[in-house]
Amino acid sequence: MKKVSFVIPCYKSALTIEGVIQEIKETMASFQEKYSYEVILVNDFPEDGTFDVIREITAENENIIGVNLAKNFGQHAALMAGFHYCSGDITVCLDDDGQTPANEVGKLLDKIEEGYDVVYAKYEHKKHSAFRNFGSKVNEIMTRFMLGKPRELYVSSYFAARKFVVDEMLRYQNSYPYVIGLVLRTTKNVTNVVVNHREREIGTSGYTFGKLLGLWLNGFTAFSIKPLRVATACGGFCAVVGFLYGIYTIIKKLVNPAVPMGWSSTMAALVFIGGMLMLMLGLIGEYLGRIYISLNNAPQYVVREVVGQECKS
Repeated sequence: MKKVSFVIPCYKSALTIEGVIQEIKETMASFQEKYSYEVILVNDFPEDGTFDVIREITAENENIIGVNLAKNFGQHAALMAGFHYCSGDITVCLDDDGQTPANEVGKLLDKIEEGYDVVYAKYEHKKHSAFRNFGSKVNEIMTRFMLGKPRELYVSSYFAARKFVVDEMLRYQNSYPYVIGLVLRTTKNVTNVVVNHREREIGTSGYTFGKLLGLWLNGFTAFSIKPLRVATACGGFCAVVGFLYGIYTIIKKLVNPAVPMGWSSTMAALVFIGGMLMLMLGLIGEYLGRIYISLNNAPQYVVREVVGQECKS
């Protein structure tokens, strides 16, 4: 019998997580002859009462583990924390708000059984806000360009992965985990399966514009050097344009000596080139800063407390 590990990052989900757990229990009861399961709940916002609810859930269910992080480290760090407590042959990650349908996990497991290494849920009609949908679109473009994601592959927070994929992701010890990048550098044997996406019944998304921006920046600086190559290309382009414009100015002056030299065009060129230089220097500085932080062994996450399954380590 195979074992399925559910990993759920929890962020202000005291009112929703019990419903998600109940749905998992009811769904997995129909697979009890084929799969056993465990649930790892990772609380990524210890300032509210979510972990008190998690503590009650673990006391009532011997196959559920609760992990309380010391502070808010972000969804991807919370996933990495949960992976350290997984023991299943298949790991399923889903959200804590009930929007990702746990009762359709069978579709993901069936695709895994067909031989795929990772299966992402794909939503025909997303119920996120316009802001979240815009963020998802930008993330889609970024992962395709920077990380080499196939155009036809849709990535989401609801996915299933084989054990060797999770084990490979755990080898990543740097300070800025990005789960999609870790998956794509491990295997290309990835597919989609269509599931429903529900309306959010309680609360609002935890992703602000700043968090989404940080996630995008993390994605393309942690797993790709293409931004540096783009910087090189932009620098070369500006140099060529400047050289050609200089030749054009000289020829124009020789043909018509009465033509005044343009102060405004010179300033425009200086401002443009100066802005490009500052942008590229900032990008290089971002890479260097991340290297510095990683060399100082900054943790991906810090666990304050673990409950359930006799505080499994």
